[in-house]
Amino acid sequence: SFSLLNLQIPNTIAKATDHIPEQIELIKQLEAKGLTYKTSDGIYFNVKKYEDEGNTYGELSNIDQIRIEGQRIAENVEKRDKRDFALWKFFATGQKRHNMQWKSPWGEGYPGWHIECSAMSMKYLGPQFDIHIGGEDLKSTHHPNEIAQSESATGCKPFVKYWMHGAFLTVDGGRMGKSLGNAYNLHNIIEKGIDPLALRYFYLTAHYRKQQNFTWEGLIGAATALRRLQDSATTFLKRVAPEKDSNINKSENVLNYTDRFNDAISDDLNMPEALAVTWEIFQDHNLNDFEKAFLAFEFDKVLGLSLTSEKKSLIDEIPAEIQALAGKREEYRKSKDFDKADQVRKQIEAFGYIIKDLPSGTEIKKQ
Repeated sequence: SFSLLNLQIPNTIAKATDHIPEQIELIKQLEAKGLTYKTSDGIYFNVKKYEDEGNTYGELSNIDQIRIEGQRIAENVEKRDKRDFALWKFFATGQKRHNMQWKSPWGEGYPGWHIECSAMSMKYLGPQFDIHIGGEDLKSTHHPNEIAQSESATGCKPFVKYWMHGAFLTVDGGRMGKSLGNAYNLHNIIEKGIDPLALRYFYLTAHYRKQQNFTWEGLIGAATALRRLQDSATTFLKRVAPEKDSNINKSENVLNYTDRFNDAISDDLNMPEALAVTWEIFQDHNLNDFEKAFLAFEFDKVLGLSLTSEKKSLIDEIPAEIQALAGKREEYRKSKDFDKADQVRKQIEAFGYIIKDLPSGTEIKKQ
């Protein structure tokens, strides 16, 4: 999936359950600073004590106002403040046993919802880092709690320089959910014969802070636009080799477009504007072929839409999903279900691959 969407593989993929010792150690640091207290069901962070030490709680989202407006905050009659949150939850007597429980200095149980993120991020990124992302629903409680416990433990402020909260994706104007039968994944897109990169293009057409509505018609439209953009870029890249002109990036036209593209990226990742600038270069008669090819080559390093011929030439391996489709087609052929085999062949071709049946076996090539 990462490869099909031109996504970089993370350096580290961390699981909360693999970092229980780090979470326990972080709670111990908070305990040593007098910022925790014990109730019958767990260890809690003391928000009032945090504020008494000169800190502002919930500044990220004005949580006090949110609380007044009725946002859900878990109730516990033993909590000293409604805003206090669990760092460690005890395994209750009579509670059905499960795998999510560990021994700790306070008793057998499991970490609270928030402590895992602080423990893992600080282990791999240090006490302070630049960018923290998450859904917009985490802005009201989860992220303010992360800030409070992290800055209290380390004394380093700010915990994070930039917070990026993404808006929700709706489907056909409504909520997405497995129970509703509309929680689609990349496999569903491939089954419909749509280029996975169309999903990447679709997401780039909306700002990450703006709610976006997914429809299959919209995705098909994105696939059509993507192919047009790829064809436009390929037209100029076939004519020229942009890297051969070492002075091309100094031309006034190129500098103007580069500045506009960079300005869009710097404007809170305004990808719709960056995409619009990219489309504009192919329609600008004041740009020569070298300049258009160069800009397409450079912009695609950010867009990741496989606009450049060099990018395509580097993809030598056939993606696993394409190989899986080829295998499914072969099964249909062996069972003499040629109609379904032909449907799968069309799906493969929609991704830009050609499949041939040879005496030696099936051959798959990039178009």
